[in-house]
Amino acid sequence: MKRLGLLVIIAAVAAVGVMYGLRRAERTPHAIVTALLPRGTIALAHFPDFNHTRDEWHGSDLYKLYQEPAVQNFLNKPLSRVPQRATAADTAGYIERLDLKDAFVAVTSIENNSPHLAGGFRFRGSQSNAEEIIGKWRSQIVRDASAHESVDYEQHKIAIVGAAPNQIATVYDGQWFFASNDLAELKAILDRADGRNKDRQTTLETDDAFRGAMKHMPASYALLFYLQPKALSEKLVSLRNAMGVSADQNGVVDQIRSICAATRFDKGKIRDVLFVGMPKARSTQKLTQSSLGLGTSETFLYLATLLNPDRLAGINRGGLPVGGWLQKVFDVTTRAGVTVDDWKAAFDMELGSLADWPPNSRWPAIISTLRVRDPVRANKIVNVLTHAIDEDVPWKKTEKNGVAYFYMQSPAALFAITPTIALSNQVLIAGLDSVSVESAINRSTKSSAGLADLVAYKSAMRAVPPPTDAVVYVDTALLYSRLDAALRPMLLMSAAFMPAISDYVDVGKLPPPEIVIKHLSPIVSSQRYDGDGYVTESTGPVTLDIGLGLPAVLWAISRYQDY
Repeated sequence: MKRLGLLVIIAAVAAVGVMYGLRRAERTPHAIVTALLPRGTIALAHFPDFNHTRDEWHGSDLYKLYQEPAVQNFLNKPLSRVPQRATAADTAGYIERLDLKDAFVAVTSIENNSPHLAGGFRFRGSQSNAEEIIGKWRSQIVRDASAHESVDYEQHKIAIVGAAPNQIATVYDGQWFFASNDLAELKAILDRADGRNKDRQTTLETDDAFRGAMKHMPASYALLFYLQPKALSEKLVSLRNAMGVSADQNGVVDQIRSICAATRFDKGKIRDVLFVGMPKARSTQKLTQSSLGLGTSETFLYLATLLNPDRLAGINRGGLPVGGWLQKVFDVTTRAGVTVDDWKAAFDMELGSLADWPPNSRWPAIISTLRVRDPVRANKIVNVLTHAIDEDVPWKKTEKNGVAYFYMQSPAALFAITPTIALSNQVLIAGLDSVSVESAINRSTKSSAGLADLVAYKSAMRAVPPPTDAVVYVDTALLYSRLDAALRPMLLMSAAFMPAISDYVDVGKLPPPEIVIKHLSPIVSSQRYDGDGYVTESTGPVTLDIGLGLPAVLWAISRYQDY
């Protein structure tokens, strides 16, 4: 009896261990691949399960919109002009037949400006059946497939195709297929896959930068990217020197330990997670979203982000679209004697931007805002800015109800604009027309229901973690409805005056806006600092990080093959 009880206990412990192992494997979909790659791998792209991702794509809001009869009817003519490439349809069918899993491509190292690449995937079926498909891919990749040889290695036959330096070594290992442009790297992968190299400390899964990045990634994903910029530091220095940029000007890039991003489908939406491993900015300011009160029920875009005051002088080096405008503002005021300390003392370094589009307006109204700390210094900066930004166009200054307004009349053009800056003791608001700026100033002095009280906004914000550094909200349904109302008459008129347009698209078959809108939900992005780096999470029918690329690829596949 005691022996039976002991056996039951052992069996129970073993079962718990197996279940834990399976659950652990589910939570770490990258584990199989990273155990094959060397520590210090520079870049990795991982596609865990093609068929599963395809099925999830078919349940997404974006795909349901694409499948709407009215949308299909409209797209029929323009898509009919797209060349039908049999190779794309064949590739999609081949991937499905192989039941591709754990597909990966990695840059394991760079030597003499030549990257060492490695890739592979697991497949279903026999090696001979797989070779019927893989052989075709191999011949398309290599320029001269007639040049080939084979090398025996540990009961494996490695095929080397192509002439140097355009050579690819490939090998089968059970249900795995591996390829590399470096024979030594391919052999190392085989050693890890077959268990001859049992030193886990030499693999990517134990790399500190990689492990630090992966702890911020979701338990499952459709696609993952990983990059270790520090491994490229020497290459970046060479590139900077060639461009004439001194090394100290790119200090932010040098601080980045890793970049990792994953995208997945979540209840019909696409969800991205982007991690940038780097030290936190020295600023202790927290995101307050003080500009949220300026939003209305007609706001389709809201953005709030913290500016790093210590990096105002290099604000455009991040490559962001808004960076160029902010850089010009800072440069102009700097030449006029305004220092970084003046900016920090005058304003809270939280930039807010909003775009409203009322139904009776032809175009949206866009404003940007900063909270005022020191009205005297803020007034000094605005006066310097309006005098220095364009010396040929004078600014007109007036005052209403204790608020200073600065107007600049733009030259005559198709769309006349009146850049306006309003400055009160509490807030600075800038926009491209005086009406929207004055309206925003009026809202800043009142407490009224607006964007923050909308159900769509509240629901979208609950879908992401609370932001501490930046937030972006886009009401795609509102934006599309306004674009449709503004552009549909113009398109119909264009088709009447230019009949050749009908050869490419039937404007009269534009789907009704209500058909499109019912599949659109807000896009929201939230950024926070989490221990060792910045984490940005984004969700919506498409997302603001990498989520747009995944549906584009899947749509292209669906276009060429009806699943």
